[in-house]
This record gives sequence, C-alpha cells and structure tokens, in this order.
Amino acid sequence: MNISTPSSSDFEIQKILTGLSDLSFPDQTILVTGGSGFLGSWMCEVLLNTGANVICLDNYASGRPENTEHLKNHPKFTRIVHDISKPYDPGRKVDLVCHLASRASPLEFEHYPIQILKSNTLGTMNALGIARKYEARFLFTSTSETYGEAAIFPTPETYRGNVNTLGIRGCYDEAKRAGEAFCMAYFRQHGLDVRIARIFNTYGPRMRSDGHYGRVIPRFIDQAVHNAPITIFGEGKQTRSFCYVTDQITGLLRLAGLPDLAGEVVNIGNPVEWTILDLAHMIIELTGSKSELSYQPMPPDDPTRRVPDITKAREKLGWEPKVELKDGLMKMLELK
Repeated sequence: MNISTPSSSDFEIQKILTGLSDLSFPDQTILVTGGSGFLGSWMCEVLLNTGANVICLDNYASGRPENTEHLKNHPKFTRIVHDISKPYDPGRKVDLVCHLASRASPLEFEHYPIQILKSNTLGTMNALGIARKYEARFLFTSTSETYGEAAIFPTPETYRGNVNTLGIRGCYDEAKRAGEAFCMAYFRQHGLDVRIARIFNTYGPRMRSDGHYGRVIPRFIDQAVHNAPITIFGEGKQTRSFCYVTDQITGLLRLAGLPDLAGEVVNIGNPVEWTILDLAHMIIELTGSKSELSYQPMPPDDPTRRVPDITKAREKLGWEPKVELKDGLMKMLELK
C-alpha cells in the first residue's frame, strides 16, 4: 500500500525505498517512539511502505498528530498517545525499537529541560527494556550535540566531546550522552543489539516552523516568505551541515536494518559545511524575499562549527547523502 501526503511525495518515498532495496522489513513489528515527529513520521511512513507493522508512540510534546493522520487507517499502523519516559509495554512481540522521542530545538532547552532529560534517560531506559523483553534490535537517535564545542573537524565518532554540563544546552547534550551510555550498558550487560546514530542538522517537509521551535532552516524560510527580518545569531559565521530528510531516513534505516552492527555508533549527516550567513542569503535568493538581516546576541554554548566525518557511514552502511542543500530548500519552498 503506497501512502503519500501533501508534505511528502511518492517520489521522495521511492528514493528512500531505493536506498533500502537490499534490506527487508516486511511483516516485522517496529515500535517508533516520537513517531508523529518530524523524523519519526517519515520513518513510520517508509516502514509501512516496506510492509512492516508499525506502532507509533508519541505524546505530541513536539510531534504533531497531523504528521501521521494520513496513516491512521492503514491496517498495519497503530498510533498510541503515550510519554515514553513512563513505562510502556506494547503487549506483543516487536522486532525493532527505534527511539526518536525528544524535543530537539535549542529554543526549547530553556523551557522544557526536565522533559528533555526524561525522554532521553528514563525514556531510553524504558525503550531499551521493551527491546530486551522482546529480544528486539534497538536504534537510538543521538545527536551531533554530544560533541559539544568540538575541536576536531570533520568530527569522527571517536571524538569524546567538549560539553558544558551546567549550560542551557546541557539538558539535551548530556541527556543524549547518557542515553548512549544506557545503550552500551544494555549491549554489554544483556547482549542487546543496539545501534546509535549521531544525527547532524536535518531538514525537510513536516519540520515545525513556529516561532517557539526555532530550527534554523524552517525559521529562515518562514521569515523570508513573509519579508520579515531574518534573525542571525552572532555574526552568522558559525557553520552547520544540513542533511535532507530523505537522506537522513535512508541512513537511519540502513543502520537499523543491516546485520553485524551491534554496538556501533555512526554519524549520519551531510559533510558539506555552510555558514549560517550563507544559508540566509541562499534562502533570500530562492524566495525573492525583501527580508533584511537582524543580528542578535549569540546564545550560550552555541557551537561554532558542525561538520561530520562520515567515513564510517560510507564503509559500514554504504551510505552518503545525495540531496544538495539548494535542491532540498526548493522542495521545502514548494510546500509553503
């Protein structure tokens, strides 16, 4: 059963499925926490298109019901409202647990630090418990933020990080680091097949653009199409590496689905580095916007560079991103 919605397309889903052609998920039962979020909803949709049975768990703290509304009548899709930081048992055998549940916007770190900590510590422990009970494989979506203010570029998985535990970002950075430690504890003590993805900045359709969410690409697009001032923190010389959602989901599911990757941690991101200022100028050009730049103070502990070393992803997953930033931005603009 092929599924699409105005915020996805058959072409984009097919691109992901092509990248997974050597994998098999049919008739597996897969639990996706945060399944109505930006990445979670794409993952649910793709897995359904492979023939998997999907349990989508979300409390809608940052995910949105409309992201999976088009899936709710699919015979292999179950949508449950639940906070994974509280105990949960699906009550049936699951083959794979994909733990994506967490607020991830820097603008939310100040307002929801406890919820963020819980979803990545208690939530990770609960999700691991489900995987252990049903002898399922486990995918944890960690983050490049575990590296903090990195000192090695491109940054490899062997870099141990430079993170401020007491800073405003600590609730997210340290919770994800703790989540990774939980994964490795279950791997070593219980022999659980865990895989850890360190996600670098990802963008695409279904990404929230409201003012309180604050992810840079949807925020810049929203400001540009309304000819509003585009907010630049600092001088805009800080860099990020932007991965389009179809590439990200392909990488995540290859990490989840390939054999012999137990205990591995892999960067999933685009190795092309962009300054925030260059991103703003590109979006202004693509939209024909009359927006001007509004320079604001740099937030505390905002990383100055982000660029992944994806050697491991290339070698172990046979994966690298294919969508260039301009093409991904144009796809998002089609949906505005």
